Amino acid sequence: MSGSRVGLTVVHRRYVPYSHAHYAGNLVDGAYALGLFGDVATEVCIRTDGDEGLFASYSDVQFLAPMRAGDVLEVSATVTRVGTRSRTLGFEARVVCRGRPDRGESAAEVLETPIVAVTATGTVVVPPRA
Repeated sequence: MSGSRVGLTVVHRRYVPYSHAHYAGNLVDGAYALGLFGDVATEVCIRTDGDEGLFASYSDVQFLAPMRAGDVLEVSATVTRVGTRSRTLGFEARVVCRGRPDRGESAAEVLETPIVAVTATGTVVVPPRA
């Protein structure tokens, strides 16, 4: 049964509101992506184990490109390893839409090629099966 969970992928999409901009150029801090990784990890645990689980650790986080207010992010978690109570997940946050203030206040576009903004590897734990 546990082997069948390897490869399971859950995807969420989220618009980044302007209230989350912290830096010049409407940049959003990297912690925003980590919060989204926690949300998608929760759904993975619910789907695989019927429990929300707990996030235990990150073994790697890479901030590769900026995230900006007005972006639409696609965040995914994929199960890469299943232990007795732990699950290792690979995470990716991609920018799939981006605001275009150079074209107008509310202009935006769908990106032909998504931008990988953040990747990570993390471990979640779930309670023992009864």
